[in-house]
Amino acid sequence: MGCVSSKQFHGGDECGSEGKPRRRPSSNSLRRLVSYNSSKRHEDLEEDEEEGGVVAATSSSVGHRVAKDASTARLIRKPPAPVVDAVVPLPEEVAATAASVVDVERAVAAPVNRRRAPNGVAEQEPRSGGIRGEVKPRIIDVPNGVVGEHVAAGWPRWLTEVATEAVRGWQPRKAESFEKLDKIGQGTYSSVYKARDLENGKIVALKKVRFANMDPESVRFMAREIHILRRLDNPNVIKLEGLVTSRMSSSLYLVFEYMEHDLAGLAATPGIKFTEAQVKCYMHQLLSGLGHCHSRGVLHRDIKGANLLLDNNGALKIADFGLATFFNPNQKQNLTSRVVTLWYRPPELLLGATNYGATVDLWSAGCILAELLSGKPIMPGRTEVEQLHKIFKLCGSPSEEFWANLKLSRATIFKPQHPYRRCVNDVYKDFPPSALSLLDRLLAVEPDNRGTAASALESEVSSVCPYIH
Repeated sequence: MGCVSSKQFHGGDECGSEGKPRRRPSSNSLRRLVSYNSSKRHEDLEEDEEEGGVVAATSSSVGHRVAKDASTARLIRKPPAPVVDAVVPLPEEVAATAASVVDVERAVAAPVNRRRAPNGVAEQEPRSGGIRGEVKPRIIDVPNGVVGEHVAAGWPRWLTEVATEAVRGWQPRKAESFEKLDKIGQGTYSSVYKARDLENGKIVALKKVRFANMDPESVRFMAREIHILRRLDNPNVIKLEGLVTSRMSSSLYLVFEYMEHDLAGLAATPGIKFTEAQVKCYMHQLLSGLGHCHSRGVLHRDIKGANLLLDNNGALKIADFGLATFFNPNQKQNLTSRVVTLWYRPPELLLGATNYGATVDLWSAGCILAELLSGKPIMPGRTEVEQLHKIFKLCGSPSEEFWANLKLSRATIFKPQHPYRRCVNDVYKDFPPSALSLLDRLLAVEPDNRGTAASALESEVSSVCPYIH
């Protein structure tokens, strides 16, 4: 069972209707992940082969060795003895680059003179009264601005040219610092491996993403997921721990914390039936994670059992942000409706709505709650039309005001000829009262009636859980 879902990451409708996851290398070494057999660590592995002149960049690196290329730059070296001459202002572009490349924590007791040396290097030195005994950082112009800076840090140009923000402030990990143990997931454009981090012995999950011909749009789409993951920091959201990349290969590895199970896999295991206490605990963690995402301006847009990961202690984490996006609840945005796996997709998206918010994730959470308590998916439609029909039969027909506010011409063709009565409480009358009350709210046909993740956390079903921090 998986630890990180390996769903297709390109745009479009990726949901479907089935609803169904230290050794320092030499400069000429292969950049590749090791095989299952640790004794054959450098045999039959990956295609990420590199020639000499590759940056040796690890998380503990202080300096970088960079290929002799016009697009890369020497970053920091000790300055020669100070020579005082005319002061030349430091160009804004160089100053911006320098701020993110050079460590300027050393205190200087007096204002700083900047001058341009004959070789075009900007230097810093204190005026009289400064601390002359310190080693002053020397800043070299970095060609191509921030992109050049990132290439110098070890990132491949095909990534930095379209994904500057996604890798800002990070250094790539080396493939040789991981040992593959098992393949645990396969998708159209990605594979997931269980691996060991050889620097600290920790078990991690490696999600390998392949880019067809390094297509900029594909890279940009993946960069959005990385950017989103870096913005999130919550015990109930999967943590991105690093990136492994290659200058020569068109693939990228995302390093995640490892989780032993996913909720869908556990639920489908014969003989397993979740207790009321377990369901409460899982829902509390799910809503806590969603609340964090929404507070950071992130919509997940694919909440389902396969994307909810569990460890052996019962801790739950939301994973697979391939369809996630940023949103502003106070600003109208045109978003795609072709998101969320069909069985967990809310009615407004099935009707083609493009202006929506956090309530799409709450509908999916309601489907998860009912599934955990009933032991099976509650609305397994085969087509979008059938899915809408199942929703209306269970949750009732939307009001006339809903149809008027939807403002979608094609949506009216799905309007039921005869109104359906809402029967959630009747169908699930055997559910615990507290769970039924929350379910009734989360499965509201009209989005504004679903509340928020924060308000759902106040419900009785979201009681004390040992994995909530």
